Amino acid sequence: MTVTVITGTNTEVGKTIVTAAIAAAATAAHRTVAVLKPAQTGVTPDEPGDIAEVQRLAGPVTGAELARFPDPLAPATAARRAGRAPVRPREVERAAIRLAGDHDLVLVEGAGGLLVRFDEAGSTLADVAGLLAAPVLLVVQAGLGTLNVTALTAEALRARGLRCQGVVIGSWPADPGLAARCNLADLPEAAGAPLLGAVPEGAGALSPADFRAAAPGWLAPELDGTWDATRFAAAGHGR
Repeated sequence: MTVTVITGTNTEVGKTIVTAAIAAAATAAHRTVAVLKPAQTGVTPDEPGDIAEVQRLAGPVTGAELARFPDPLAPATAARRAGRAPVRPREVERAAIRLAGDHDLVLVEGAGGLLVRFDEAGSTLADVAGLLAAPVLLVVQAGLGTLNVTALTAEALRARGLRCQGVVIGSWPADPGLAARCNLADLPEAAGAPLLGAVPEGAGALSPADFRAAAPGWLAPELDGTWDATRFAAAGHGR
């Protein structure tokens, strides 16, 4: 079973676009892909959610959403306000295992950060990763302030006996500042895991065809891509 749990250091760091890029690269490598969104918040029943965006950009991937709550809040809070049952880690585990039976790769995209609550018991995406014995891919910001939240998330993973597969920068700026350039070297140390990619700022605005063609170039071979951190820094991106 190949399941990867994708989380971020915060909301709006590019998790969905990174998920789409990984799905596109894996599909280009002739792997079948499913994307599982345990709880979609901040979207009404008639609006497209994160799964729809991944499918638009990445192409023929299977999508599964377990619950949807209209308020743009943490899943536990959004479920409570909607008067509905929350999503629980065992439900996510069962859904991921079912998808893994028919796909080469299952990507489980969380909401917000690692320890955002799913339910009133305080369950989180970390509990899902533990049940699935799955590695966690961490999506981070490029610039100032990212090292602290990256280190905190990595420490939380280690404390729970979970493995951080690596770090992907969710939105690499067209004109990176000093902090972003230095972070190429510092992020792996903060995370205790390799830097596995950098998705360019605005990638989600590309046409689906251009996105799929470019995605492998944003990701390292561990994610079915061709990106190399050393070459990326040497090309003028690093310090």
